Amino acid sequence: MLAQAEVNIGMLGHVDHGKTSLTKALTGVWTDTHSEEISRGITIKLGYADAVFRKCPKCNPPDAYTTLEKCGKCGSETTVLRKVSFIDAPGHETLMATAISASSIMDGAILVIAANEECPRPQTLEHLMILEMLGIKNIVIVQTKIDLVSSEKAKENYKQIKQFVKGTVAENAPVIPVVANFGLNVDALIQAIEEAIPTPKRDSAAPARMYIARSFDVNKPGTEIGKLVGGVIGGSIIQGKLRAGDEIELKPGVKLEEKGGKAEYAPLTVVVDSIYAGTEKLEEAFPGGLIAVGTKLDPTLTKADGLVGNLAGKKGTLPEAVWEVTIELHLIQRVGFDNPPLRMDEPLVLGVGTATTLGYIEKAKKNIVKLKLKRPVCVDKGTKIAVSRRVGQRWRLSGFGIVQAA
Repeated sequence: MLAQAEVNIGMLGHVDHGKTSLTKALTGVWTDTHSEEISRGITIKLGYADAVFRKCPKCNPPDAYTTLEKCGKCGSETTVLRKVSFIDAPGHETLMATAISASSIMDGAILVIAANEECPRPQTLEHLMILEMLGIKNIVIVQTKIDLVSSEKAKENYKQIKQFVKGTVAENAPVIPVVANFGLNVDALIQAIEEAIPTPKRDSAAPARMYIARSFDVNKPGTEIGKLVGGVIGGSIIQGKLRAGDEIELKPGVKLEEKGGKAEYAPLTVVVDSIYAGTEKLEEAFPGGLIAVGTKLDPTLTKADGLVGNLAGKKGTLPEAVWEVTIELHLIQRVGFDNPPLRMDEPLVLGVGTATTLGYIEKAKKNIVKLKLKRPVCVDKGTKIAVSRRVGQRWRLSGFGIVQAA
């Protein structure tokens, strides 16, 4: 059994278009793990699920592609292709910042579009914008809920999809119709993913670096003091490799007391106690897939995603945490609202890696914008960040910035 996934694939699309059902069809796992999510019917936190893709040596494509150890068509033993990690990003408009933070650890994406609604829906548009601005080009489009419409309507919807993605990063993406609840055409989808979303080449010799997308306290209430374990951080390694026993640093770290109206942050240094991919314990972890790292950190620091947005890496190799950043800003044309010129002191929401912070415009000359941050970030020059502006009562995705100086 492969312990670690090779590639991260985001599951994006409009709310209730069937992203979570599709993840279940591919992996057997519901990513809606919180009771609040299930009762409300929308995903409110990132969900992760892994699938092992296999191929039957005797059947022809797409029938040969499966996740089963024995071929469902001919009963032959199947061979393992690779393990894939799916990230189910929230589709709800108000949770766009979370979807942006998911994009930062994605090697490719599945854009889910339901056949029983007009295309594009507002959030489908938002998510394609994210893929566009972050340069994610390896995309498969899945047309869901085709069992709810006539074949004529499905064909009409297909034409709408092709028109919608024309001229974008998804223009050449395959469009695969799927009935997720019954697992129909999942074989063709696996084939499309294998062909359109290859495992990227990784630099495992570079100093380890990991985006923290989750953090939690695994101790149950009432656990005896002697049996308490340290906090856990979860996320994706971007480069290098991590081993149990490695000393790593987390930046910007934890918030200390505010002095003179300004918060101070202290980096954390910790030794990697254990590494897991799902329930599989690893000696070392590489880029690809989502991993959990056990530490001796106080669990009160890691509980309830308290360390999300930090960058972890080999001590002494991370960029400094900064309170100011200069970006080359690219505003994008949006349907439904204007993108007026920037104002001094205008607040912008910035999605930087897995961190989300508020930035106030200090200086703007043409498209070079200097921002003062409400929360510091750890970022390299050249990093692409997502930028949202306030429109009425909501934050709307408005463009992307390329970090010029930090």
